[in-house]
Amino acid sequence: MKKTPLYKAHEKLNAKIVEFAGYRMPVYYSSITAEHKAVREAVGIFDVSHMGEVFVKGPRALDFVQKITVNDASVLFPGRVQYSAMCLENGGIVDDLLVYRIADDHFMLVINASNIEKDFAWMQKNNTFGVELKNESEDYALIAMQGPNSRILLEKLFGKEFPMEYYHFVQDTYKGKDFIVSRTGYTGELGYELYFKGDEEFACALWDKIFELGAPLGVQATGLGARDSLRLEMGFCLYGNDIDETTHPLEAGLGWITKLKKPAFNGKDVMVAAKEAGLKRKLVAMIADEKSFPRHGYEVQAGGKKIGVITSGTVSPVLDKGIALAYVESEFSKEGSKLNFVVRGKEFPATVTKLPFIKK
Repeated sequence: MKKTPLYKAHEKLNAKIVEFAGYRMPVYYSSITAEHKAVREAVGIFDVSHMGEVFVKGPRALDFVQKITVNDASVLFPGRVQYSAMCLENGGIVDDLLVYRIADDHFMLVINASNIEKDFAWMQKNNTFGVELKNESEDYALIAMQGPNSRILLEKLFGKEFPMEYYHFVQDTYKGKDFIVSRTGYTGELGYELYFKGDEEFACALWDKIFELGAPLGVQATGLGARDSLRLEMGFCLYGNDIDETTHPLEAGLGWITKLKKPAFNGKDVMVAAKEAGLKRKLVAMIADEKSFPRHGYEVQAGGKKIGVITSGTVSPVLDKGIALAYVESEFSKEGSKLNFVVRGKEFPATVTKLPFIKK
């Protein structure tokens, strides 16, 4: 089982450690609810060093990225980030990812920890453009700051202002080390990411400095549990739950990143045909009408028959209500539709709603 460079910092905080994507990772430090609320109200700090970083370089780097991703990377300029997905030829999602354009001929692709080996093999298989591919996932550490006080904390750490727009990044230095500082996030709050190469000593010293500077701002260490509940309140997909190789971007509600008018990319023909024929199922958001706890795998019914399945579910700490994402037959996907999910044989009513669950 792998450990991130920040593992000793988690032990020092007595974090509850679990296995996740081949790593020993903190699921919570105090409680999921307290950490969730800290991100919504102040600032939470995440160790997300398990994520993967693959660098693409060469004269045809853009052509390669365009072929393997569904979004239009040609609109990116150096310093710009884009959310996208990689698909199989049948439209199934290999992974969702972030695309960073470092230079005209240089990209960084940030991928999910559980998919690093699979993704890199897929990239290599699709490299008919002669680009240089480097999987540097083991070399990079990644700290995310999320919450309304995150910008203040970031600027205190670097001693300078960061007037950065959403989905942009800059390259900077701290203590003589190179950093990529981006503003993306997976929580719906103002947030930043710090990518850097560093050993355990440097990474833990940086983590401690962040908490020293963040103490007056209400900083809290935040684990995978709150990361999941925060992203679900915003309706962000989780690979392996809401999207995988059996789903395609259109039915997953990712049509907004799927540019069917751009030149050929993996899965394009299948997705064009699916759109023309009409989608048979869609990923919808449901909010429970009664006190209940929807979970992954629960059956969704309408009129006493199964019409879908929950892919992600929890109780929202902000709404104090059960919330869920579920694939359902398209005729039941309209906002306001009344559905039921089944818990140990008992039906609980829920209403299809528009995302996000909480309005930011």
